[in-house]
Amino acid sequence: MWPWLGFLVAVKLHIGEQSWLSPGVLVHTHVLADIKIGNFCDIGLGVEIMTSSHEIGPTARRACTGTAKSVFIGNGTWIGAKSIILGGVTIGDGCVVAAGSRRMSAHRSFQ
Repeated sequence: MWPWLGFLVAVKLHIGEQSWLSPGVLVHTHVLADIKIGNFCDIGLGVEIMTSSHEIGPTARRACTGTAKSVFIGNGTWIGAKSIILGGVTIGDGCVVAAGSRRMSAHRSFQ
């Protein structure tokens, strides 16, 4: 599909019609979490989308139990270069995420 696109354990990934993923995009998938990118989306250079993380544990080992949460990116969304989208995030239709952003929570559809 896109030879420059990096996939780690590519499972449960859906990319909508006429969506563009720029060179250097990394999609970190997990068997327990979906990644859905809507139609007519533009994902900028070097964006990272990741579904997995860890709970914070005791001082003996801070990266404790692994977690997996889905990511949903609405139709017509533009995600600027070098942004990071973390698990559990839903970005609504027509949104623009500025270059270099970190999305850790939901972003409503643009009206």
